[in-house]
Amino acid sequence: MADTSLSQTGTPGEPRVESAASGTGISRRRLLGTAGATGLVLGAAGGAVGYASAPSGATPLTSVGATEVPFHVKHQPGITDPLQSRGHLLTFDLAPGAGRKEAAALLRRWSDTARRLMAGEFGAEGDSDVARDAGPSSLTLTFGFGHSFFARTGLEKQRPAALDPLPAFSSDRLDRTRSDGDLWVQIGADDALVAFHALRAVQRDAGAAARVRWQMNGFNRSPGATARPMTTRNLMGQVDGTRNPKPAEPDFDERIFVPAQGEPAWMANGSYVVVRRIRMLLDDWEKLSLRKQEGVIGRRKADGAPLSGGDETTEMDLEKTDAEGNLVVPVNAHARITRPDQNGGAAMLRRPFSYHDGIDADGTPDAGLLFVCWQADPLRGFVPVQRKLDRGDALTPFIRHEASGLFAVPGGAAEGEYVGQALLEG
Repeated sequence: MADTSLSQTGTPGEPRVESAASGTGISRRRLLGTAGATGLVLGAAGGAVGYASAPSGATPLTSVGATEVPFHVKHQPGITDPLQSRGHLLTFDLAPGAGRKEAAALLRRWSDTARRLMAGEFGAEGDSDVARDAGPSSLTLTFGFGHSFFARTGLEKQRPAALDPLPAFSSDRLDRTRSDGDLWVQIGADDALVAFHALRAVQRDAGAAARVRWQMNGFNRSPGATARPMTTRNLMGQVDGTRNPKPAEPDFDERIFVPAQGEPAWMANGSYVVVRRIRMLLDDWEKLSLRKQEGVIGRRKADGAPLSGGDETTEMDLEKTDAEGNLVVPVNAHARITRPDQNGGAAMLRRPFSYHDGIDADGTPDAGLLFVCWQADPLRGFVPVQRKLDRGDALTPFIRHEASGLFAVPGGAAEGEYVGQALLEG
């Protein structure tokens, strides 16, 4: 799904860069190095715990844990940052009787927690200590508002037109109990315990003000799992994310973010995120031959190159035909249909997670993609592409859209402020 509303990207767009962390977590990160070099020796005297010391001279695996993402930035973290290996998506509904005042206090708590945890400060009073011996591990927390939030807080006049409910699509099989919500939270990290720790902190902070509506858990390839940086693969085995917009492109901000002088003013430097739980019908997909799978997508499975030739980054030749005069890239191929030049320039930044929630009673896997895409306006990004997919995408028989949500994600919080302050106190 190299070009599509199902696509992923490993960065999104640029290779992952690890950097030395700084700040309050340094002493703990030094401890990481010590632990990596000496190993855990519990059970070394013959006990049954099962831990063993690392080989002499082993290189400490500390770079993943040391990477820190700043909280106070122009655009909220978790949008243009590299994909993390673990993710949690969840929404909250405000509790009965809770309104604007309670929502403001909650966003202030969440913002303070996000700033602290993203800096690797895991030792607050009452902390569970789940991540005490870890670095920040590229942790990001991102917050947004759903359509229903504005009526519940008396802020209907501040609700953006771009947040109008998404239209219905013929491929939708939506579970409304796992869709929408007042408040949306995205958590990502390169360590499962760090991500879980942040999840529990967010849930605890909600207190009596809000309750969880739904939660979904996902994963991606771990940093360093491949011999060289490369585009990731989805659960269908496809190289996924080749044509994702990249921050270095001159029109990237125009496509993805609300301008600083945009409307409404509280959304300046923000973005709109569409979240879809897309189940992959893997048993059906895996019955297809390799050639048929490649025809559905329009790209080679081995390396993501277009069927028209070249390598992964080669421009797809939509007019190329074979010896019999047939289009090399089928007319209904997923990669053809989703190209921006086939959709009036519509583009979105896709930053999803794969998921696997076990096996159904009939033996089929409940697995697929937690699709997360960003755009300055969903009516110019997600909606036109999904409408075209609805009309004849070869991939449609092998996927099912089971949950959906659209959220307004304001710009990043300045020092001393919290996310959404311009809305809640404006």
